[in-house]
Amino acid sequence: MKRVLIVGAGKGGSTLLEILNNTDRMKVVGVVDRKSTAPGIQKAQEYGIPSDYTWEKWINKDIDIIIEATGDEKVLENLLEKRNRKTVVIPGTVAYIISELFEEKESLLDRLRIQTNNQELILNNIRDGMIVINNQEIVQFVNKGAERIVGISKDKFKGQDISSVIADTRLPHVLRSRRREVNQKLVLENDKKVITTRIPIINADDRLIGAFAVFKDITEVMNLAEENTDLKEIKTMLEAIIHSSDEAITVVDENGTGIMINPAYTRITGLKEADIVGKPATADISEGESMHMKVLKTRRGVRGVRMKVGPAKKDVLVNVAPVIVDGKLKGSVGVLHDVSEIQSLTSELKRARQIIRNLEAKYTFDDIIGPSSEMKIALEQAKVGAKTPATVLLRGESGTGKELFAHAIHNESDRKHNKFIRVNCAAIAESILESELFGYEEGAFSGAKQGGKKGLFEEANYGSVFLDEIGELSLHMQAKLLRVLQEQEIVRVGGTDPITIDVRIITATNVNLEKAIMNKTFREDLYYRLNRLPIYIPSLKERINDLPSLVEHLIRKINQDYGRNVKTINHDASEYLKNYHWPGNVRELENMIGRAMIYMDMNEEVIKKEHIPNLLSAPNSSKEEKVKDNGTELRTLQDAVDHYEKDFIRNVFKENNYNKTQTAKELNISIRNLYYKLEKYKIEKDDMQNFS
Repeated sequence: MKRVLIVGAGKGGSTLLEILNNTDRMKVVGVVDRKSTAPGIQKAQEYGIPSDYTWEKWINKDIDIIIEATGDEKVLENLLEKRNRKTVVIPGTVAYIISELFEEKESLLDRLRIQTNNQELILNNIRDGMIVINNQEIVQFVNKGAERIVGISKDKFKGQDISSVIADTRLPHVLRSRRREVNQKLVLENDKKVITTRIPIINADDRLIGAFAVFKDITEVMNLAEENTDLKEIKTMLEAIIHSSDEAITVVDENGTGIMINPAYTRITGLKEADIVGKPATADISEGESMHMKVLKTRRGVRGVRMKVGPAKKDVLVNVAPVIVDGKLKGSVGVLHDVSEIQSLTSELKRARQIIRNLEAKYTFDDIIGPSSEMKIALEQAKVGAKTPATVLLRGESGTGKELFAHAIHNESDRKHNKFIRVNCAAIAESILESELFGYEEGAFSGAKQGGKKGLFEEANYGSVFLDEIGELSLHMQAKLLRVLQEQEIVRVGGTDPITIDVRIITATNVNLEKAIMNKTFREDLYYRLNRLPIYIPSLKERINDLPSLVEHLIRKINQDYGRNVKTINHDASEYLKNYHWPGNVRELENMIGRAMIYMDMNEEVIKKEHIPNLLSAPNSSKEEKVKDNGTELRTLQDAVDHYEKDFIRNVFKENNYNKTQTAKELNISIRNLYYKLEKYKIEKDDMQNFS
């Protein structure tokens, strides 16, 4: 007999102890574990086996096998090093596998017991009687339904020849003929009339192993019919209710035979009563399992099952519930929903949610980051403006956060509980923009909706409208906007009657409106209306000291968007960002931080300089060297900015193979604005080719 020491009394060690303790060829002489509460230690005490907290004192004893069940590689190495050479050390992985196999065996046995019990429970709870015999005509199984109908207890059935219990039974004949008998009448000795079906049991090897009979007491059915003398009246009322419903309904009896459908069912599936009534529950199914049959088997309802029905394979969602009267299953009722209608409603809901998002202001002043004095001035002006009904003009370069200010001004105003509508004047064609802003009357143009349509100014009544890129409006649209500001009324496209509105207008632009007035592209009278409360939002290079706060804020935001865990940015990377001139402002900064975080390893938590993409050098601004353009000295800041902008646009234009649409998209400006700048700086394709 082999002497065994188990090191480790956890789950694996405990299982091994139980297995080995029941064998004759091995004897567990000790169990070791540092925890006295380990399950293996407690089990060893029950079996009277010595236990200890250390294995060192056991190593030189007469031990044939040591089973390492801790899973600790260091323990295994120490055991291998210090063991007697005749002692075999078995690693913990073997213990784990044995434990898992033992648990799997127990689990399979439990499942087998449950399955057997469930089968017997189901057969005992069906109302029909069932008797099973073997090929020697001896009774093997009798359910409670058979006891009740025949009037003989299960004890008198089991182990008896079937003919000695039921004299007129034909089960022996079914055994000999190997042919089933379906729905046969039989009168029992207790004068009960039953309908019975007898079926031989033949295994996969075509060997006869027995037969069974399932029978129903039709006397009980007759009694139920007599008790329901008003069944016809109830049925008529039920049919009227079902037929008047807009829901598609189908009803089957307890056997799964169709007994009723309504017009809504025919409309969805294309199947008529002749196709369903009197037919199996599977008659309407093109793809999928019959939920009627499932409910009849389980007596439990199902909801939201997707399948295809009818000749057109209509995609539907099905809800089916059992019909139970006085504890007896009478059938089931199914309700079908057209998936295409559901998808249409879902699309409408999504559109509604999109509209709601467009009508909400998402940001407040707390979302605007900037401790610098330049930003504080802009914030103070915006907070003052929010408390007045005056028109606000937000000015600043692209990417400085003008839209955030617009949101915050609305949320700080007394209109915050009403709609906030955003409109990018440069992103919508003029022909569409006019009808979107002012609405239109029925028949105003080809394709106009019947009854006309409200414009965004009407939709935003008592709320705010944010007009971004106001400098891109045509002179015609500027004239119509001027009327809104002066008269607080609009006229729909194709209409003549003015409509009074109460709307707070917030505008934004990165265009030099004063220069646009000189170039006759912007109305002077509109400029004075808009410029009542101008707020200048400084560019990032003008508030470069805000950059650390902005970076920390953007890291938190991008962590949420990308599922990262970046903590901060180091000093070298921060200084590298500070030395850049940021022509794209905060939008460009967010792009750079996002790109840096994307290419970082998942376990990195600090943004370093090498993570940041290469930044374009700013124009040389040293006092010793003057910037020159075509040999002309650039004396003012505006001259230097224009010089840089010209070179920048020229390079991007060339990189995009002189494609104006792609160039405008990369520069993040409107195509109209690009044309203006190309004309301003005299940049043309022919000149570019000469320049290159």
